[in-house]
Amino acid sequence: MKISITLSTILLATLIAIPSFAQTTSTSPAGVSGRTSATQSAATDGQPNQQEMMKQMMELSKLNENHKLLTDLDGNWNYTIKFWMNPDPNAKPQESKGTAVRKSMMDGRFSTLDVAGKMEMPGPDGKKKEMTFKGHGIDGYDNVKKKFVGSWVDNMGTGIMFSEGTYDPATKTFTYTSEYEGIPGMKQKIREVIKVTDNDHHSLEWYEDRGGQEVKTMEINYTRAGKK
Repeated sequence: MKISITLSTILLATLIAIPSFAQTTSTSPAGVSGRTSATQSAATDGQPNQQEMMKQMMELSKLNENHKLLTDLDGNWNYTIKFWMNPDPNAKPQESKGTAVRKSMMDGRFSTLDVAGKMEMPGPDGKKKEMTFKGHGIDGYDNVKKKFVGSWVDNMGTGIMFSEGTYDPATKTFTYTSEYEGIPGMKQKIREVIKVTDNDHHSLEWYEDRGGQEVKTMEINYTRAGKK
């Protein structure tokens, strides 16, 4: 997200600088007249001019129904989570509970998700220990890519997971894909399926690619806490 903001800033600065540059070169010595010709030709060789570029940027910054799909999830949530960490497919999943808060920002262009809960994790000695889990995500719809985009960080690692996704209106389902390297040299392909049941319930299923075979390793069910 920071990269796209930086690029937009640079582009805006360039657009603002073009008229000033053209005015300066028009009164400059003959030795730099070639620069003026290059600037003039750029506006006539099929490349978008300043007005066209600005118009396109403004159009791409507008909100649409895809952004509303995310803002509809704003509010406070309680969740239950199941983990399938045991390689034995018949083993019972580990379960825990927590809370989540979704908020819109940038006038509805992005949605933040803050998660907090408790879970048992194996320590260095192999024994399970209850740990506090905290996570933070940012989701949005990129009008340029025409895809949903997201990032995720938590207190269980130091990397940032980036994802891209689509939405199926028939099933009210978001599907995100990503790749995360939690251990050096071990990149993990991830698929997340978020299904909206109704205004007060939605779920997330997490799948990991293990040797070419996709395995479901996590399921989260959200219930709205109070009215939106």
